[in-house]
Amino acid sequence: MDDPDLEARRVAAQAVVGKHGRLIRSPRDGKRLSAAMLPLVRYGRPRGYGVLTTTGRKTGLPRPKCVRVLREGDRAYLVQLMPPNVTLERPAAVNAWLRNVRADPRVTLELRDGTHRGTAREITDPAELATAHALLCDTVVPLDFGECVLHLRGLPSRAKIRDLHAYWLRTGRAVAVDLES
Repeated sequence: MDDPDLEARRVAAQAVVGKHGRLIRSPRDGKRLSAAMLPLVRYGRPRGYGVLTTTGRKTGLPRPKCVRVLREGDRAYLVQLMPPNVTLERPAAVNAWLRNVRADPRVTLELRDGTHRGTAREITDPAELATAHALLCDTVVPLDFGECVLHLRGLPSRAKIRDLHAYWLRTGRAVAVDLES
């Protein structure tokens, strides 16, 4: 493994693998959780969550995905995440929705304040990554407590939620969506 980012992801996953529950252990489990949460997020529009719709890179069909997303001005931030055991085995693994974004960055994002079209991109600028990290890790919303129960062992707390979100950013890929006016 020559890429230091991949090694850093693997090390971060190793540090938390024992803290994570057994419910979310594979990308397929995450896909099922997203599908189960989709009606709640789509119709309830809870703060801090939304529906990201990409275009399937093979099928050309719309692919909705429930995501944790926070908006700041004309930009929304989210992160592609993987369960620790997947990150340990395949630190370069990428979710289908991010592969779709790489193929066609035009997306639709359903947020609490409405539906927005935008262009998604992986964040590479350190200053923007710091902005995304601060926004995604420091903000705790009510639905995060339920999500924490699904991902981590034990009772949820604000500190555990912040740690979970920081883990996602250390091992995942931060994404910004530049929203159209």
